[in-house]
Amino acid sequence: MTPDHEWSRSPAGRTTLPELLRGHRRAAGLTQAELASRAGVGVRTVRDLERGRSNRPQRTTVELLAGALALTGTSRAAFLAAARGAGAEPASPDATSTALAVGGNATSAAALADRSVTLPPPVELIGRERDLTELAEMLTAERGPRLVSLVGLAGVGKTALATSVAHLVAAAHPAGVAGVLVGEGADGPDVLAASMSVLGVARLSELVALLAGRPTLLVMDAVERAPGPVAATVHRLLGALPSLRVLVTGRHPVGLPGERVWPVAPLDVPPPEAEHSGLESWPAVALFTARLAQVRREPPTPAELPALAALVRRLGGLPLAIELMAARGRLLDLTELLDRYGDRVLDLATPADASAHPAWDAPEALGSRTSGPDTSAAVAVAVTLRDAVAFSYRLLASDEQAALRQLAVFGNRWSVELAEEMLVDEADRDGTVAIDPVPLLDRFVELGLLSVRGTGSFRFRLLDAVRDYAVEQAAGGGELTCIRRRHAEVIARLVARTASDLIGPRLPDAVHRLDEMSSDISSSLAHAATDDPLTALRLAACLTRWWRFRGRDVVGRQWLRRLLADPRTTDADPLLRGWAALGVARLAAEHGAGAEELSTARAALDTFRQAGDVTGELEARNVLGTLLISVRRQDEAREQAEALLRLAARNGRTRDLAVAQNSLAWHEIRAGDLAAARRRLAAVDRLAAESGEQRLRVLGWANRAEVARLEGWYADAIDRGRRAIAALSELGDPGRRRRVLGTVGLALAQDGRAAEATAVLTELRAGGGEALPARTVPRPRSDDSALVWGGPEAGLCALIEGNLALHRGDRELAAEWFAAAADHAGQDRRDVVEALVGLAASTADPSVLDRLDRVCVESGIRLLPQESGLLYALIAARGGPAQ
Repeated sequence: MTPDHEWSRSPAGRTTLPELLRGHRRAAGLTQAELASRAGVGVRTVRDLERGRSNRPQRTTVELLAGALALTGTSRAAFLAAARGAGAEPASPDATSTALAVGGNATSAAALADRSVTLPPPVELIGRERDLTELAEMLTAERGPRLVSLVGLAGVGKTALATSVAHLVAAAHPAGVAGVLVGEGADGPDVLAASMSVLGVARLSELVALLAGRPTLLVMDAVERAPGPVAATVHRLLGALPSLRVLVTGRHPVGLPGERVWPVAPLDVPPPEAEHSGLESWPAVALFTARLAQVRREPPTPAELPALAALVRRLGGLPLAIELMAARGRLLDLTELLDRYGDRVLDLATPADASAHPAWDAPEALGSRTSGPDTSAAVAVAVTLRDAVAFSYRLLASDEQAALRQLAVFGNRWSVELAEEMLVDEADRDGTVAIDPVPLLDRFVELGLLSVRGTGSFRFRLLDAVRDYAVEQAAGGGELTCIRRRHAEVIARLVARTASDLIGPRLPDAVHRLDEMSSDISSSLAHAATDDPLTALRLAACLTRWWRFRGRDVVGRQWLRRLLADPRTTDADPLLRGWAALGVARLAAEHGAGAEELSTARAALDTFRQAGDVTGELEARNVLGTLLISVRRQDEAREQAEALLRLAARNGRTRDLAVAQNSLAWHEIRAGDLAAARRRLAAVDRLAAESGEQRLRVLGWANRAEVARLEGWYADAIDRGRRAIAALSELGDPGRRRRVLGTVGLALAQDGRAAEATAVLTELRAGGGEALPARTVPRPRSDDSALVWGGPEAGLCALIEGNLALHRGDRELAAEWFAAAADHAGQDRRDVVEALVGLAASTADPSVLDRLDRVCVESGIRLLPQESGLLYALIAARGGPAQ
């Protein structure tokens, strides 16, 4: 049912021995050497027979080959007849192949009952378990459909699936299972004659009498070669034979009433975030490695696994593409394959000499049938994956092709609503005329061009090869720039709609939605930055929070600065530029560059105040307070927090009241008033709950854990911190989660729980922290509440190590760690104070107190009672009070 099984004809229309032998061998999945070994003949004998060099082989040799190929019935008779020079009579000259016919002489009911299935043996399928199970149930159910069509792109595996299903349900069809391979140009009588022939009769009336209500299955392969004749034949057969079921494969459905269309999708591929250790569980990877094992002995090395995952994703899980790529692994390793062919998937070609790779299951209709005086020397043609996709593309009407080109710009999964926006008429940009994309999408699914997976709204995705081909067509037609501009506008509107949900109870869903569209966001931004910078600015200004949650603050800040500096955005809406500038400042605070953007934040605040934009002013005061803390201007930062509190109260903004209280809690800690900090954090929890702001509640829990630790309630701090860590893992805020993990680690170390504290150190360092303090600008902590609780992982690790050493009584080692923590350039001033207290207590060095006094004066931090207690003797010896 593939080109491996499609036999050429002799000039007289008969099948010659070389074609029969080659077809049966490939159907059995054997190489020439394997067949020779199984039959007990020389490999040269097999080679000469297939090349037509041996015209009159010995009868014993032919019978040995027939036995090795497990030929029976009519197949064996035709094989022996061809060897005698009589040839095998075709059902219809050069039109329809009956290579899949069942064996046996079916001229009587007794013979029919004893009929054996001689379809090509089923190949081992990977990742098709669900298809096999559900199709088998469908074809054996009492009220199941009588016509089932497997549709899909060339090379997706329709024929292999149909063959395996037919074998699986053979027991439920005692009258037999037969197969017909439709040839190019076949007409109705050809298809009908071939169908009846493989079922053992010459007339339809004989077939009706012969089957007599006994279940029968007819498999018809490559029906797109003669769609009209196939439809007419199937309609006639199903009407005359109530016990007949038909399973067809093709690029498109037959189109008859009651037909059940079963799209055959590519194999599942691992997502970019998939662990490399579990790649083999993904069907596309399993197929690649299985085919790779046929051309090289060594399995993929650990160093090749990233390239393996990237390759199967780039190939879109299409079995044909996977097999063609894996075959090149004979010469190149997987990284070289990705580098060389990753951007040339459509150029992958079937081998010109298919016999060189007999184990390949080539795609339907990619073979070349020739007729003429010398069919044994048929012209070999290498066909690219582009040719295969082009065939399905040509089945579309012109408007369907245009829609496919527009939708091909989406790089990942998309929704019906996004498709509707993309397909709006260029002359109707306001969407006055509604366009329903559902019929178009249904058509694409029907042809196997579109994958539909999952249950969410973002479940549609063009196959990768289809998308690449459609983009080529759009570029060749000069419309790609226009399509990409539309795509950027659609994505910008999607992000703008989603951005408001990044605050409030729908935060997790909003982040997930943007994660799903991340590749489209990136491509839209890159294109629009050059072609339409105003759209790019609108898009980027709405991405600030998402960039921050996903740790992309450096890249996000670069994009915003670039777009704000573009002279083509100078005349943009001042509020749009204000939000973009505020995004620059917010992201700068995430990687220690807050001081560089202090003026940017002030300018954004002025813009919002002049425009009377309360929401913008609230956000700007929050961000400005965060930056002021980072440059040690705590009093100004507190003024911003208090102004934020008053503005939020005046305008009834519950969430912003919680933000302000959270900011002011830090200032209470700075002043040494932990009781006041607890009261403010209790207000944060209440206000955040009222506004449905779960993330802000979690931040309050994390900060309450820090207060408990500073008060010496270590067990309470550990419990609260772990609760916050679990919630932050779900919300997706890795930077904040690491800081809370540091709080838990400090509490564990101070409580003497060394083993647990060491485990926290391991996790912190695995996440990017350093064992010793770095001398570069680190990543400071910040959040929506402008609470800055600590510094980078290196400083936290040093503090934890110092407390562990101090608890063990190793004051010398503790002093080294505390000194390292205090010297860390980006350490939060409260952490620096804590490190200096530990250093002074470890060394009893009065000079450390002088440094501690300076830090406290500069930052306005007051020592906590327990800290003063640790330093009491040293302070008394110095003869002066502590700050």
